[in-house]
Amino acid sequence: MRGILGHGAYIPRWRLERASIGTALGSGAAKGTRAVASYDEDTTTMGAEAARLALRNAPGSTPATLWFSTTAPAYLDKTNATTIHAALRLERDVLAADAGGAARSATAALRTSLDGTAPALVVAADIRGGLAGGPDESAGGDGAAAVLVGDENDGTLVATYLGSASASEEFLDRWRAPDDSWSKLWEERFGEGRYLELGEHAWKHALKAAGLAAADVTDLIVAGLHGRAVRALARRLAVPPTRVVDTLDASVGCTGAAHPLLLLSSALECAAPGAVIGLVALADGADVFFFRASGSGTPVPPARTVDAQQSGGRVVPYGKYLAWRGRLQAEPPRRPDPARVSAPAAGRAIEWKFGFVGSRSPGSDEVRLPPAVPGADPRGSPEPAPMADALGTVATYTVDRLAYSPSPPIVFAVVDFDGGGRLPIELTDVGPDEVTIGTRVEMTFRRLSSADGIVNYFWKARPVTAGVPGGDE
Repeated sequence: MRGILGHGAYIPRWRLERASIGTALGSGAAKGTRAVASYDEDTTTMGAEAARLALRNAPGSTPATLWFSTTAPAYLDKTNATTIHAALRLERDVLAADAGGAARSATAALRTSLDGTAPALVVAADIRGGLAGGPDESAGGDGAAAVLVGDENDGTLVATYLGSASASEEFLDRWRAPDDSWSKLWEERFGEGRYLELGEHAWKHALKAAGLAAADVTDLIVAGLHGRAVRALARRLAVPPTRVVDTLDASVGCTGAAHPLLLLSSALECAAPGAVIGLVALADGADVFFFRASGSGTPVPPARTVDAQQSGGRVVPYGKYLAWRGRLQAEPPRRPDPARVSAPAAGRAIEWKFGFVGSRSPGSDEVRLPPAVPGADPRGSPEPAPMADALGTVATYTVDRLAYSPSPPIVFAVVDFDGGGRLPIELTDVGPDEVTIGTRVEMTFRRLSSADGIVNYFWKARPVTAGVPGGDE
């Protein structure tokens, strides 16, 4: 029996109020907010955060394959999934590969993994945008999700896979040339008609493959970048008392390739035992999946729920959002630009740089951050001390308004970690007036800088949020 072993979703802290777009441009004011990735986040860092949550949700289960899907990769030619692989500290023999370029790639990777035999981690992340004041900018959202797929021999199933079906057809609805920054769209009614027909076709065949009737479906998810088609298909497919899962349009926006998995994670968090979940993803066709929520075992609850993340958030001004996206040329810091990362140096420090692994002195509880140099301790070889999941406390901090940063000022803090270890480290997702001595923090994988097209990834600390064990909230 095959199904879902664990799942997790990541929604950035920042929110852009749609009304602020209209105010800035002198146009109509839309309602609600959309999620915004911070200046130090990209699809790779968000994917790593979602994957960490999914693996925490399935302790003891490990993937044999890692798929990463996005329409906004940090790199071309270079595989982005290997960075997530390193941040998760997966074994070398775990295949890490990208399945990207189109919004449908995430559900394709999910279908392939469910139809396979080995455990697989499917990760999807997207940063969505559009022309200023346009519908894509307003309706889009940034976020990530991850699903760990396997069978009963790989761990406790959170949900059992019942069956699926797909419908594919070549038609022009949304497109973007490789060198373009924004998508172009055909007239909405044309795409709506094609998606409704393809969605109903795939739904009918998926019900047959799963041995279900439409009335058996208790929770219905319809996701896609074509908002009109999503709403219309949900009305057609939902048979009372089927619950249509909230698309999070009002608070998060549509997160592109990540959205089907994000909504699936949301549905699984609150699904009753035995609930039948139908997932319909509309992108260049339709993909339909059916799952039955587990009523046995003791699945580990999500470390951070979608509901908790989407209801929180801190507002970012529209001008700052444009600056973060490089669409508004702000005054740069009057400091030298960051240097290009050395490939050999990064290769020698993979465990520290990507996995945030310190060292522990032999025969003691002393934790060294960064790790001790091998051979430097006369007591013997140091033992690895993984610290990515450790919580800490701010011992002291400073606000630096002179150091280079795409979004000054920088808040640096000295953090004392639970269980040992002290490190000066940059804080993120926090303003200078929100930090105090004693603030509890957790680690998050972020971008430090980029130069010559090379992204310098490392870890930062952020204040703990609701749902984190050991946090203050």
